[in-house]
Amino acid sequence: MAGPGDGRRDAVATRTATRIEEPVNQATHIVGVGMTAMDRRDRGPQELAIEAASRALADAGLAPSAVGLVVFANATGGRLCDQGCIRGQSWLRDLGLSGAPIVNVDNSCAGGSSALHLGTMAAMAGRSPVLVVGVEKMWTGDRGETLLGVEDGLPAEERQPMRTAHGNGSGSVLMGLNSTWVERQLAERDTTIEQIAAAAVKARRCGARNPFAQFRTTVTAEEVLAAPTVAGRLTRLMCSSFTDGAAAAVLASGASTGAPRIAASVARSGNGDLDYHDRISEAAEEAWKAASLGPEDVDVVEVHDATSAEELYALESLGFFAPGEAGRATAAGDTDIGGRSVTVNTSGGLVARGHPLAATGIAQVAELTWQLRGVATGRQVPRARVGVAANTGGIIAGDTALAAVHVLVAG
Repeated sequence: MAGPGDGRRDAVATRTATRIEEPVNQATHIVGVGMTAMDRRDRGPQELAIEAASRALADAGLAPSAVGLVVFANATGGRLCDQGCIRGQSWLRDLGLSGAPIVNVDNSCAGGSSALHLGTMAAMAGRSPVLVVGVEKMWTGDRGETLLGVEDGLPAEERQPMRTAHGNGSGSVLMGLNSTWVERQLAERDTTIEQIAAAAVKARRCGARNPFAQFRTTVTAEEVLAAPTVAGRLTRLMCSSFTDGAAAAVLASGASTGAPRIAASVARSGNGDLDYHDRISEAAEEAWKAASLGPEDVDVVEVHDATSAEELYALESLGFFAPGEAGRATAAGDTDIGGRSVTVNTSGGLVARGHPLAATGIAQVAELTWQLRGVATGRQVPRARVGVAANTGGIIAGDTALAAVHVLVAG
């Protein structure tokens, strides 16, 4: 039976079939992905990283010895795991890489997408296949240290002023900052707290369908609104949580293999001369141009919903909805699987799948890869052809330290 979005997707397939062709020698494909379950706290970073990497290599049909380059992302290992440097070399040493160079990336919550961006460029330059891995071990028994690890994504001189300005009962200054964005949405965009709750409900509903998700139980809007307060209007069920987990992908360049193709890999760093969400818009515009696509062509998107309110803000910043429209669309069910608009965060997003900082950007792309292959059992978007991952990390003077957008097209 045809779904509500099938006509739109048929039209998109027709348009993109003629709009996204490029010389095959410039193409980079995602030939393998892997992920760990995000709901356990009893495993260390080495075990998590090797599991995700092994799954991605097996999915690609490659032995570890075939890898030409590894780009490894982690944010908190120095503070929380006593591994300040050479994290990839230390945690992947039992994988059997046979001397492949390992480059380590630390870009806070955008470490995974940074690794993907570097891996894409390296694959195009002939280092294919490239293995990108992101891992995080956030549950250590010391909540205060983990919060400090998250705050390492702020410039040192900005941390105390941020704590003074955005301190709250949860102890998370970044959630305090997010709460100010919520007030902006409510005041300037006519977003409602009920619409934000609807995004949280959808996240948990999608997470319940994802075997890798940290939270796999559904919730009601009433439960979301009645949950303990984190900061301002944000409740516990609207916010992402500390997460232990890893994700990996294998990138290969050359002729089409039937695997999803990276049509655009864009990364932009902020320095305070733009607002956080304007920086996301800037990265998105560059990605649309690079891919010769637009928001109207996209079937499924994974956004950086550190909070459910941020899901709505990000959708508007990326150009999927006009200011104030994302909340209404979400409450109407338009962004859910089978809805009338782009499908959002089929994985459950950061709120339900989990947010293992430096693994998040790769986890987003793993979900999109499964969607574009048509194998996302229980949460599959019908005939998904184009997917987008948007990931951010760090805050500098109200700007994002890095915004990354990856556009993927089915093989």
